[in-house]
Amino acid sequence: MLNEYLEKRRLQVEAGLDRHLPAETTRPAVLHQAMRYAALAGGKRLRPILCMAACEATGGQPESALIPGLAIEILHTYTLIHDDLPCMDDDALRRGRPTTHIQFGEANALLAGDALLTLAFEWLSHVPVPSPYPPGQICRELAIGAGSQGVIGGQVEDLAAEGMSANADLVDYIHRNKTAALIRACTRIGAICAAAHPLHLEALSRYGECLGLAFQIADDILNVTSTPEQLGKPVGSDSALGKLTYITVHGMEKSRKRALQLVDEAIACITVLPGNTEPLAALARYTVNRTQ
Repeated sequence: MLNEYLEKRRLQVEAGLDRHLPAETTRPAVLHQAMRYAALAGGKRLRPILCMAACEATGGQPESALIPGLAIEILHTYTLIHDDLPCMDDDALRRGRPTTHIQFGEANALLAGDALLTLAFEWLSHVPVPSPYPPGQICRELAIGAGSQGVIGGQVEDLAAEGMSANADLVDYIHRNKTAALIRACTRIGAICAAAHPLHLEALSRYGECLGLAFQIADDILNVTSTPEQLGKPVGSDSALGKLTYITVHGMEKSRKRALQLVDEAIACITVLPGNTEPLAALARYTVNRTQ
């Protein structure tokens, strides 16, 4: 059932991205080619799917959260482009293909990321926000999740922590900001699109926080246990860069247990929601059982 759900939503997301992104021939062509190369490279599309599932779980129509989901996805793509740059993690492979800066050069990759970030908020500006939420609430949610106290703040601390000794508080901060903040924004935005009751919005906020942290712990585990073919990028890169991960701080066994505990907490949060919560529960379980 989950596989069918994921495939249906993934196809919706892929079609939406293809339709709304500027054509490759639109001037400047190299910029739009780079944007499409990165954004249409495949992947799980977990973030827009979560946004749509959160909308459904609070009684809304999932399609009303599609454009916000697409905006989140291209913002996420910008973070991956920048994360792969030589000044960051210096990765040459992403989703089984050369990274954007390898394919198009560093300057074009940097600008493609900037353009995707900007385009995300352009798309959100066209989305009506239902009462009781103010008109700018969806843009605000994404800005908070992506900004200096979200993804960017987590990335800064992640880079600064390379080579540092084990620090549980710091790795928790990095994971909650670099990964969980954007996933929390996904679920909150989906709920807002459904005009969710504030109590239901709060439940989905907690769900997103737990899921985001579990997702990143699972990523840390996969970076140690997976293969390049499964992961679509080099394995062992965290260790090679001296990254501070859940594994380096807590070890493999405790990390696996913590991820499972967080999934249970996430699922418990959504029992109060009025709509179909099974996709959200299944997505939470999938987070710690995936192989890529």
